[in-house]
Amino acid sequence: MSGTLIVLTGPTGVGKTELSLQLAEHYGSPVVSADSRQFYRDIPIGTAAPTAEQLARVKHYFVGQLALTDYYSASCYEEDVLKLLDTLFTTHGHVLLTGGSMMYIDAVCKGIDDIPTITDEVRREVAAHYHEAGLEALCEELKSLDPVYYGEVDLKNYKRVIHAIEICRQTGGRYSDLRTRQVKQRPFGIVKIGLIRPREELFERIARRTEQMIADGLLDEARRMYPYRHLNSLNTVGYKELFAYFDGEMTFDEAVEKIKRNTRVYSKKQVTWYKKDPDMRWFSPDDKEAIIEYIDENSQSK
Repeated sequence: MSGTLIVLTGPTGVGKTELSLQLAEHYGSPVVSADSRQFYRDIPIGTAAPTAEQLARVKHYFVGQLALTDYYSASCYEEDVLKLLDTLFTTHGHVLLTGGSMMYIDAVCKGIDDIPTITDEVRREVAAHYHEAGLEALCEELKSLDPVYYGEVDLKNYKRVIHAIEICRQTGGRYSDLRTRQVKQRPFGIVKIGLIRPREELFERIARRTEQMIADGLLDEARRMYPYRHLNSLNTVGYKELFAYFDGEMTFDEAVEKIKRNTRVYSKKQVTWYKKDPDMRWFSPDDKEAIIEYIDENSQSK
């Protein structure tokens, strides 16, 4: 396989969508979404999914292909995207991968460890334990099952704690023994573009985008999703705060301000993650010509 995978990423609200369309049109490339929430149908407003007009401009993959109840993981995504790229690179010199889900981008570019599939039974058991006993009890279980990973993981990140316990229960072994962290070689070139703006400008864009989502009908969308609020696919900024509003835990205005704040926090986490990648080259979203020049200089598809 030959060709170049253009990775276009950056914090939420930075302006990836429009630039991705322009780059895809320039290179005659399809767009592969790396936004794990856009994989799901029925929640286009809260996930800032491409509009019908944008989808008509450029062929997109991994947008709205899953039901909210479907299980999906970074491991599934790695396998599915590599199969897709094997086909796309037969007719395209460049393919554009864009989004802000850090683990999913790393899964495609670097690979992730071969973790066994977790059965529905194990997943339900761990989820029930979490809801009944709380995070502290899960942390104690992890300490017993895998003291090595217990010493490394952010114990406040319940998703990672749950994931590790699921693997320990599924395999009967330790999660840390399966984490080789070896970068897998890919049969195509990779050019990584990170988009960045001054912090205050980014935060202002996040505030405006939140208000636009509300104007576009996010409240009604969240109300339709409320019966499914327990699903992992809806455990995300935008829906969590509005669900809390529906439950009477805060006012509507407080929920909107909390969406803005939590989005800012998430954007900072994204930047921190991406800054650790020495292969990432940073640009302003307004520097399209410089970005194209950099891609061309580092491309296997000249």
